[in-house]
Amino acid sequence: MTHFRALRDNKDKNLWDKDIWQEMVNLGWSGILVPEEFGGSNFGVAGISVILQECGKTLTPSPLFSTGVLGAYAISNFGTQEQKEKYLPKIVSGEITTALAVDESSHHDPLKTSFEAKKNNEEYLLNGKKTFVIDGASADILIVLARTSGNSGELAGLTLFIVDANADGLNIIKLDMADSRNYANIEFNDVKCSNQEILGTIETGGETVERILDIGRIAMSAEMLGNAESAFETTIEYLKQRKQFGVLIGTFQALQHRAAEMFCEIELTKSAVMAAVQGADENSNELQRLSSLAKTIAGETLHLVSNEAIQMHGGIGVTDEYDLGFFIKRSRVAEQIFGSSTYHTERYANLSGF
Repeated sequence: MTHFRALRDNKDKNLWDKDIWQEMVNLGWSGILVPEEFGGSNFGVAGISVILQECGKTLTPSPLFSTGVLGAYAISNFGTQEQKEKYLPKIVSGEITTALAVDESSHHDPLKTSFEAKKNNEEYLLNGKKTFVIDGASADILIVLARTSGNSGELAGLTLFIVDANADGLNIIKLDMADSRNYANIEFNDVKCSNQEILGTIETGGETVERILDIGRIAMSAEMLGNAESAFETTIEYLKQRKQFGVLIGTFQALQHRAAEMFCEIELTKSAVMAAVQGADENSNELQRLSSLAKTIAGETLHLVSNEAIQMHGGIGVTDEYDLGFFIKRSRVAEQIFGSSTYHTERYANLSGF
């Protein structure tokens, strides 16, 4: 939390510490989803989720989610051989970081992409705006969802492009978010991309990005689980120490019941996240449902735990000197990343045929 506070207070552009990120890279975390032939360890979603869960407990500021999960998975699984050789070793070594640019409004819905990629001779011109891009203010490489044909709301006609963050026509606007994480809105004005910079197959980006997003949702659910566990543990310690009129508040049965509910919801979240992680590594046909279930439960649990933690602490819980307030801020933002609980409840119902 010390580094988190320092980066926030100093208004650091990256909002993550380069030295800490390099330590993560040296430990091999950036290459967990990268095949061994490109320098990674290929430990799968299970490997990266365990680490993100622990990072979530301390709100560790790093580009691990955007680079080690989203970028590494996208290029490892959908990139051409040339793209893999060009980018994956650099991801593993920490030479570059990545960001996934999908959303165009405050409501997550990839199918409603209207961001345009128009064919111009042997290249494409990208025009439009992407919003709330995680680590977008510091990324070296952007993976951008664009529409090459069709209309907003259609699955067909979507294509993913790999864009250099220093390309002409890009305007990156850093956002100040409540949870002090690195986000940006990015404007594209005739940004040029060649055929070699298409990720996957042209006009099949809808299916591709949903797969990438599902892995991201599972990874984010693991991080949110860590957030909830830390807030819960902090609250339990407070209940054991805080006295009211000479009596430990942890002896109050009403608070014990509320703490027990928090514990049960966290255990339920563990099961949902573990099932989704297993589904991802086994390439399950149920991955979409498992992903939405994990994201929904993790979001609702973190919302409950962060609320209850603040209530049980009272005023001290929202003071800036006390760490707990950071978790409720992170929870409110994390709940919306790649779809809120409402979005995923509806998605789960549709996938289940309801």
